[in-house]
Amino acid sequence: MGGQSIITDAKHEGVSPVERLHALVAADMAATDRLIHTRMTSGVALIPDLARHLIDSGGKRLRPLLTLAAAKAGSYAGDHHVKLAAAVEFIHTATLLHDDVVDESALRRGKVSANLMWGNKPSVLVGDFLFSRAFQLMVETDNLAVLDILAGASAVIAEGEVMQLKSSNDLGVTEEHYLNVVSAKTAALFSAAAESGALLSGRGERYVSGMRAYGDNLGIAFQLVDDALDYSGRQALMGKTVGDDFREAKMTLPIILAHARARPEDKPFWKRVIETGNQTESDLDRAITLVEQTGSIQETMHRARAYADAAKAALTVLPSSDIKAALADIADFCVERAY
Repeated sequence: MGGQSIITDAKHEGVSPVERLHALVAADMAATDRLIHTRMTSGVALIPDLARHLIDSGGKRLRPLLTLAAAKAGSYAGDHHVKLAAAVEFIHTATLLHDDVVDESALRRGKVSANLMWGNKPSVLVGDFLFSRAFQLMVETDNLAVLDILAGASAVIAEGEVMQLKSSNDLGVTEEHYLNVVSAKTAALFSAAAESGALLSGRGERYVSGMRAYGDNLGIAFQLVDDALDYSGRQALMGKTVGDDFREAKMTLPIILAHARARPEDKPFWKRVIETGNQTESDLDRAITLVEQTGSIQETMHRARAYADAAKAALTVLPSSDIKAALADIADFCVERAY
């Protein structure tokens, strides 16, 4: 009863469900943070400086939180979940460093991106260093099953990024292809983070598959919301540049839907700005107007809500607990942050 009252009070105080989950695994998260900072050290000064710029930039640590929560909810009593959580954060950080180079991003979490501060080459190489550290941590768990899960996810993430790169500037991209990209480049790590923590608990396949499904659906919902926000004023409030996807001619769901629903007189606009990449200063405003007029943002958010609901439904494998309640609320929060 005491834990439940804490959660109720926290809700009234405006504490997000991510912060609530953080509080429920606070000791494990503190241990994970210590391990992250220990393992990102190097005799090459540039490596920790660049890595720290992103790792300490205010990210929510949501993916490692899922690993810790899945292990704790499954009554895991060891310490390997901390190593896995640190590995998950290193994989995530490495992919962000690489993504920002590919996308030529200027901002990350409201700060100047590492590639803009240090250059593309150092960003790619430090990303490689963090991937290596992640695999060292996985090996230290002496668990081939979790190594297989996280190594597999790392490969899938890279495949997803290549799929997205190849589909840029292509108005023929289908919703199915887009969802395959999202499943690979975003949902794979959410899923692997939750699944690996669950596997450590030894509670059986039903629990593991439930947590895997939770992470997968949460990850898809998360990316759908991100893609919707790229055409919304909310994006600027969250420390991100509005219209990055548009400028990079990425075929995200809002654009796929807006183009499919476009009036004949608007089709040439999409062909020019996406397929040829010939954009002017005013094109983003027009794109946002067309995306809104066709109901594409609302439809994208509707799809995100469906995936968030599927994530919550997957939690039936967990007994009632504060952690289960926080995980369910995180699925809702993932969608509600767009409003």
